[in-house]
Amino acid sequence: MSSHEARPAPRLVTIEAIVEQYGLAAVFAGAALEGEAAVIAGGLLAHQDMFPLAGAMAAAAAGSFTADQAYFYAGRRFRDHRWVAAARERPAFAKAMAALERHPIGFIFVFRFLYGLRTISPIAIGTAGIRPRLYAAVNAVSAILWAICFTTIGFVFGDTFEAAVGRLRHDSRLWWLAGSVVAAGIAIALIHRIRSRRT
Repeated sequence: MSSHEARPAPRLVTIEAIVEQYGLAAVFAGAALEGEAAVIAGGLLAHQDMFPLAGAMAAAAAGSFTADQAYFYAGRRFRDHRWVAAARERPAFAKAMAALERHPIGFIFVFRFLYGLRTISPIAIGTAGIRPRLYAAVNAVSAILWAICFTTIGFVFGDTFEAAVGRLRHDSRLWWLAGSVVAAGIAIALIHRIRSRRT
């Protein structure tokens, strides 16, 4: 092979690749466990006609709703469990409770859009004695809006993403740069999470 030929780009295991492999099930699981990145990836793949945009939105809304219902009932039914007790010690828990006391319905609606409060908030809400039917209704509307917003972002910017991937395929150096950025982002997120748990 000529030294001037492009070297094959290293394969990066990405959220987008996982969603491409497992389809709407991955969008559902990603919305429940990971958050916005999996939902945006669902919108990107809907743009590529891997599955319908409406299907990606429905899977994302269902995944987000299901996870936050589970966290809510965990806080409601197991408020004395050590896992919930540990959550109570986190600074984010106090922030969630303060916001809930000021604007209960509004906070239930917006918490999934707030960085650092998405997982802890439904646990806090569950311990606060909010009526399950009220929480489920507001949670459902919020999950649908959240899913529509982030799948639409992926769908609208699909052309930009495809152009970027096209450049990566022709230049292995960009793959290494992208991999370095992803690795650095993961490292920063882990450090931030560890520090937030200690404070």
